[in-house]
Formats: sequence, structure tokens, C-alpha cells
Amino acid sequence: MFKENICLASKSPRRRMLFKKLGMQFKTLNPQINEKISKKNPRHYAMELAKRKVVAVENKIDEGIIIGVDTVVVINNTILGKPHNKNEARNMLNLLSEKTHKVISGIYVLIKPQHKFWCKSEVTYVKFRKLSKNEIEHYISTREPYDKAGGYGIQENGSAFVEKVEGCYFNVVGLPIKKLLLGLKSIKEFY
Repeated sequence: MFKENICLASKSPRRRMLFKKLGMQFKTLNPQINEKISKKNPRHYAMELAKRKVVAVENKIDEGIIIGVDTVVVINNTILGKPHNKNEARNMLNLLSEKTHKVISGIYVLIKPQHKFWCKSEVTYVKFRKLSKNEIEHYISTREPYDKAGGYGIQENGSAFVEKVEGCYFNVVGLPIKKLLLGLKSIKEFY
């Protein structure tokens, strides 16, 4: 598909899996970033974190394309990160129960050595059905919620909570594939 040196600046096993399914040849660079930023706008927050991931690893290659993606879950204009414990996971799932929330991904692509970049975001709306206390307790007793924004994985057992998805399903998994591929195509045509 793309013959350029492509690097994914991500620790996410889901993003790596989706890149492999696309048949893309890529290598993974592990960014070490501070995820605490002052941006209140969820879209700007996700795009800033995606950019930080790329900037954290850009000195590791001289030529190629570096892709950073960050995904957040937003409800009532509040950004839900990854829960650190059962109480946080429980609170997030109770908050999402029977409501529609947004999943926003920021994408930042850097082309080296030209140092040109492309930055976009994707929004998907997800409606949860009403969750029972027992369902939530069972779910938070698994390992699943703790490395995912919003405390659930739509590609795993968390899919049972979802009533409706409006927009890109893969965005909810953590990689808005269509938007990324269109961006890479436009980069390739331009450069």
C-alpha cells in the first residue's frame, strides 16, 4: 500500500492490530508522554496528545512517516480517561449507562525529513443501553476496562453495552481508519 517508512507512535495493541489488518508495513515506536494537558476542548485535547506522541519519537527516524493517534471518551463535555481502579471504572460505566457519548480521536502525521504535518480528528457517537449493577460489577472485575478510555472496549466484551454507533466504528476501537487512509493518500499525492 505505502512503501514509505511508516512508524506508529503508540503503545496500543488495538492500533497495532488494526495496522496489521490493513496490511501496512510499519514499525512501532513507544512514546513516553505526559498526558496531563490544560486543553479543555476534547477535540483539541486528543489532537494535542496525538502530536505529543509523534514529537516524543520523531528523533528516532531520519526519513519516513510517523503517525500518532489518541482517543478520548467524552460525556457532558467531560473527558473520561483510562480508569485506574474499580471505583473509577464503575463510575465511568454508570455515567455512560443509557446515554450517548462521543469518542474523539486526534490524528497527527509527520513526514520527515520535510517536517510537514497533517492533523485531523474524528468523532463517533456511541449510545449505551441501560447497564445493571451486576453487569458493571462483573465487567470491572475483568482486566478489560483498565487500558481503555471510558473504561470499555467495543471490540471486546464491552460491545454488549452498545445500543447504537453513529460514525466510524474503528474510531471507537482507537484508529479512525478511513480518515487516516485518506490523510496518507493526500500526503502521498502532495509529496
